[in-house]
Amino acid sequence: MLYRGDFVYTENLCDLTIRRDYLLAVDTEGYISHFDHASTTCSHSLISNESDDHIVLIPPGSFILPTFCDLHLHAPQFLYQGTGLHLPLMEWLNEYAFKAEESLDQDVNLARRVYTRLGERLAENGTGAVLLYGTIKEETNLILAETMQQIGIRAFVGKLSMDISTRPTYVEPTHIESLASARSFIDRVAAFISHIPDHARLVEPVLTPRFVPTCSDALLQGLGDLAAKTGVRVQSHLAEARDQMKVVQESRGMSDLEVFERRNFRVLLDTEQAIAHCPLSNAYFSGRQLILREALDRGVCVGLGTDVAGGYGIDIMGAMRWAVGVARLSEGARLERSEGQAQARVSRDKAADPLIDTRGISVDWKEALYLGTRGGALALGLDSGVFKTGAPFDAQQICVFNPSTMPYGTGPLDFFDSGDGYLDLSPEVIEKWWCLGDARNRTGMWIQGKRVYFG
Repeated sequence: MLYRGDFVYTENLCDLTIRRDYLLAVDTEGYISHFDHASTTCSHSLISNESDDHIVLIPPGSFILPTFCDLHLHAPQFLYQGTGLHLPLMEWLNEYAFKAEESLDQDVNLARRVYTRLGERLAENGTGAVLLYGTIKEETNLILAETMQQIGIRAFVGKLSMDISTRPTYVEPTHIESLASARSFIDRVAAFISHIPDHARLVEPVLTPRFVPTCSDALLQGLGDLAAKTGVRVQSHLAEARDQMKVVQESRGMSDLEVFERRNFRVLLDTEQAIAHCPLSNAYFSGRQLILREALDRGVCVGLGTDVAGGYGIDIMGAMRWAVGVARLSEGARLERSEGQAQARVSRDKAADPLIDTRGISVDWKEALYLGTRGGALALGLDSGVFKTGAPFDAQQICVFNPSTMPYGTGPLDFFDSGDGYLDLSPEVIEKWWCLGDARNRTGMWIQGKRVYFG
């Protein structure tokens, strides 16, 4: 299959790449086999040897963008998305999260309905890969994995491991049974995908100790050993909120990071760590936002997450916008503190961290777009997020305007300076979509070369 038109991606943190009138070829397994300007000899040869029904022309006013990656989403909490955000974290978990998760574990039909609609919403919003928190019960998580595979979403599915709970009916009896269930889930996912060709396998299991307050030291140690033995990825929460950190300090006598490091997760933290930055849920539950700029400047792998239902929106575009807004607020607070300090203190701070003091800690929309696409892909170990030979064709088609309807663009966009009805696909046009666009601008999505959404 050939795709001809404009392509946009962010291969590096600060670079926005716009390729105009390019030709992209996808092989039978869904990998990009050619990506070059449509005027080249090789491109001409591909076009001349392909039938018209295998050539997709991207119309003026539209472009192809890599799909979004969501690094943190609680699948069962989609059940009550957009409600219950008035409580502190630990109270919120008891009042809403645990109840919702338990209800899906008790009703497989409800689980299928929720997870099917979740997958459809992810495709509608351009999310092609997602790292999911599930529930305790193996069968419910297998439903989640099967549903995502069927819809065509790359899904990293985490069966929750938790042998401590404030809800007596929603807990695994012992750390031994919890570990056995985690091992069983890994094997059952492997069995489920064994009949699927390698290139078409979209789901994989993830070890998921919920967080320190719900996991005994013995369970964490066992999961750390299991991760080292199997190579299965691990996800969890760290230092999310003041009440959560207080619980850990009082029960363990140390921070949750120290707890993980002592339970055979050190190698993961030191060499393969990635941060799922969820700015919206942090605004609700955390006493302090992640200093995103510091993490990026220090070379930490960072992507974005929606944290549904701790975050009310399933769209990564919302997470991108919140990431920029929160960083701007943090920068404003930093400047205000600096202005109120004595010169000696300011000089000392510069010596301690000159990079932050000279560059500030804000981020811009291009950097956020990188985090929502390429940054998230790298965090998940995927080769997507860019357009290059050998990468999977994971892409979404975005329409910002139709020349025949100008100056009125697509969805919420308007372009009153369009002149003759056409605008060049400039960074300014893309920024306008980034700020104002929504699902109405999405006219298609492909995962591993297969179209999974028709806008």
